[in-house]
Amino acid sequence: MEKKPTLLGTLAAIWGLAGILALLFSATFRLWPLAVEAFSYPLFWYHRIALVVIALGMAYVEGYKGFQMAFSPRTAARARYLRYNPRIVYVALAPFFCMGYFHATKRRKITSISLTLGIITLIILLRFVAQPWRGIIDFGVVIGLAWGIVSLLAFSVQAFGREPFPYAPEVPGEGR
Repeated sequence: MEKKPTLLGTLAAIWGLAGILALLFSATFRLWPLAVEAFSYPLFWYHRIALVVIALGMAYVEGYKGFQMAFSPRTAARARYLRYNPRIVYVALAPFFCMGYFHATKRRKITSISLTLGIITLIILLRFVAQPWRGIIDFGVVIGLAWGIVSLLAFSVQAFGREPFPYAPEVPGEGR
């Protein structure tokens, strides 16, 4: 990038990433007790198989494919973009900017909003699932969220210190 980072841009990028990390940590810590509660119920062989399948599945689908291969590098790239291109609205709403809700390509906005609505719907539906099944599912979600936290931190460090950072921020007018 030809531009130099500004103090305001750097603070905005940190605010954006911190806001998202706070959301991920909050979800992880709220789900953890429900996941652990499942182990206070008798777990039959089919519960144990489901636990392993869901844990591995969520690690792969949510953690690796969702976070590590898509969300985390793009979010770090958007934080990096914000660092070099701070605008008052971007700064004030930095977590939402970094998640791609605005000043993003049309496809990115649609994808970000659709994923958010899908996740909210799944959260609401999961409230109707009884233990130990809910805890088994939540255990898998916690694994995926933990993977997401680690990958977002790793990509954020790279975005702030690596030249060039090979991931696109998916903003209008950018080549990638």
